[in-house]
Amino acid sequence: MPNIYTCFCTDVIHEGHLRILSEAQKYGELTVGVLRDSEMVRYNRFPVKSTEERVAMVEALPGVSRVIVQNAIMYDDVIRDLHPDYVIHGDNWDQPALAAIRENIVSLLSTYGGKLIEVPYTRNEEVAKINRKMREQLAMPEFRRSRLRKLLGMVPIVKTMEVHSGLTGLIAEKTVVAEGGCIDQFDAMWISSLCDSTNKGKPDIELVDMSSRFRTIDDVMEVTTKPIIFDGDTGGLTEHFGYTVRSLERMGVSAVIIEDKTGLKRNSLFGTEVPQTQDSIENFCTKIRAAKDAQLSDTFMVIARIESLILGKGQEDALTRAKAYVEAGADGIMIHSREKDPTEILSFCDAFRKTDATTPIVAVPSSYNIITEQELIAHGVNIVIYANQMLRAAFPAMEAVAKSILTHHRAFEIDQNILPIKQVITLIDQL
Repeated sequence: MPNIYTCFCTDVIHEGHLRILSEAQKYGELTVGVLRDSEMVRYNRFPVKSTEERVAMVEALPGVSRVIVQNAIMYDDVIRDLHPDYVIHGDNWDQPALAAIRENIVSLLSTYGGKLIEVPYTRNEEVAKINRKMREQLAMPEFRRSRLRKLLGMVPIVKTMEVHSGLTGLIAEKTVVAEGGCIDQFDAMWISSLCDSTNKGKPDIELVDMSSRFRTIDDVMEVTTKPIIFDGDTGGLTEHFGYTVRSLERMGVSAVIIEDKTGLKRNSLFGTEVPQTQDSIENFCTKIRAAKDAQLSDTFMVIARIESLILGKGQEDALTRAKAYVEAGADGIMIHSREKDPTEILSFCDAFRKTDATTPIVAVPSSYNIITEQELIAHGVNIVIYANQMLRAAFPAMEAVAKSILTHHRAFEIDQNILPIKQVITLIDQL
């Protein structure tokens, strides 16, 4: 019998999947692939069920001869190993990532005369309802909060994009690229004190209170599903920080990062150009312990940000603090630098990994932006945060619009450089 192959990347079987199975059985013996967890994430579909659970779910379906785990989004290995006569897939190729998958399948099959069978995608209210329900489950506080820890065990590095509004959250949530045979997207979102304050027209000195910053979290959470890492500045008074942690947990935030400075908070990229005081190790450890004692869930993370390199105190001071902070209960270490060369960051990471192989390391390559994610992974970094690029991109674009309208006394000239309003509207999910 002809050998038929299809791949499912879903946590629930609905009418559309059954339709594909029914069509496949007309052609021959059917093998179904289940896309592994780490590849589901790259495909922008975070799995609710484990790979093993999804395999068992597909094995129970009628007409399935064999179930395998597909280890990559692209079909190179599967088609090389199975040599299927037909690959069956829905015809929903409208997104660039899906179009890249189609091109990959067709190219591979053409080498030996295999064919792609495209089944009309099932679009009805019942399927739409199932998809909405799955999305809503991802957005629930309990599931969202635990998602960062799960990601750390699934992907080589958690790619995190700064967001400061519901709209920027949607951009971080929905942007998927297909390039060089790979599909990629952001895993998490960073709500930055700098960007949140700047977006409100305020200086980055902890002037914007937590109630206002929590409203930004609410705006982002209402329209997205990805985990959120919150910039907690210094954490404020130790006596207050425990309440902040409880509030963030309840909202569904995955982690808070606090920096080991005291006094009037100034942005770290000023370095020693402005007065900045680093907290003592003892005091900061007390704050970490207070936070860990206050938290109610096992999944929330308190990450300690070390300012030693920023303040010119050197690697040994940073390593001493990192060891103490982890012993105090910190769930991760963020190391920061304002140097354009990443050497001191990589040197710290290498030295830290010699004595601690498991504690997550967070890097924020704002100044040393020449470094790639693969280089960070090679030196033991687990989370990369693109901390302010979205906000910085907005300023020159909006200023150009304002200047054009003032110069030409109309909006016609700038229209070709801005997004059509219809495209903006389609970014927003409709109920």
